[in-house]
Amino acid sequence: MRLSSKGRYGFRALFHIAYHSGGRPTQLREVSEEAAIPSRFLEQIFHELKRAGIVTAKRGPKGGYQLAKHPAEISLGDALRALEGAPAIADRLRGRDALDPVSLTLTELASGIERCFDAVSLADMILRAERAGVRRRRPDPSRADVGDYAI
Repeated sequence: MRLSSKGRYGFRALFHIAYHSGGRPTQLREVSEEAAIPSRFLEQIFHELKRAGIVTAKRGPKGGYQLAKHPAEISLGDALRALEGAPAIADRLRGRDALDPVSLTLTELASGIERCFDAVSLADMILRAERAGVRRRRPDPSRADVGDYAI
């Protein structure tokens, strides 16, 4: 399976919001600059993540995007399906003979890949970053309307 730029950028954007925003809305421009994601591409990504219920959008000067749920409740599988659909292996096999051993094997592998992505949450990524010593960006005190996520 090959993960597209959209998927990788989507994971990076979600991690940025989860790790650096402390539950506060984050503007697209900030995510684009700090996570090194082209802003036009990021708009599409956030649109799809919003449609899937993974992020919410808030308008206004203190607005931006934020997670719709706690990071522990958002898996990489959720984001992957929102941005890329089911693993490509399964898509190519639809309509084939259900008893074909190759089709059966590849379908099982696709399910296994999906389970691997489902097993990792944004909270897991946050813990990995903390263990690795990744510094959090200093939050803007003027936007301190929501506390940090308790992981």
